[in-house]
Amino acid sequence: MRRGSFNDDTVDYAAVGATQAADLLQYPPERSLPAAESWRIGSGESRFQSASEALLSWTAQRAAGLQLSDVRPASGPMYSGVSFDSEGHPIAPTRLEADQRFDEDGTPFVSPGTTVRLRGRVAGMRADGELRVIFAVEEPRRVGFALGTVADSVVSGEESFMLDWLDNDEVWFTVRAFDAPKAVLYRVFRGLVRRRRRELFTRYLRAISPLYATPA
Repeated sequence: MRRGSFNDDTVDYAAVGATQAADLLQYPPERSLPAAESWRIGSGESRFQSASEALLSWTAQRAAGLQLSDVRPASGPMYSGVSFDSEGHPIAPTRLEADQRFDEDGTPFVSPGTTVRLRGRVAGMRADGELRVIFAVEEPRRVGFALGTVADSVVSGEESFMLDWLDNDEVWFTVRAFDAPKAVLYRVFRGLVRRRRRELFTRYLRAISPLYATPA
């Protein structure tokens, strides 16, 4: 797989990690539109493990119709990323203990600090951009990561993807996001941002859940 040179740009928004804030929907970052959905996608360890493998190998993005390219793991010492507990409180950074993994076509799995370029269209609207993995979590009953925009996107913000295997054996998939319009069309017609986000959520669910459960 071809890889470009590493470009150590920072994300283009200030509220890094805000997708994990408990009050995201009530108090989103300035000028941004928040969104969050949770779905039960099955139960049991096998379901959790298979969904986790799919999530960390970029299945949500690819199956959503987005082209994944130029995947660049963090260079130099391991970047530990921002880390939060289940209620959105910042905690000491964690780092993935496992060695870098790759899927069948050689694409690196999600890891903190990885930069990736996405291209595609969602509901007829452009969904291109360069994004950075803000944090990644791999715990016995919780797996997920967040992507933040770096450059070239029509919106600025963050989206997180979390899988939780609960004590009652249910497996839940949660996507949270906030988008601040950047392109002129999106700033004038903010409803397009919401439409784009709704379509993305639907595609992510279809990608991760074989049941395609009804939103809670």
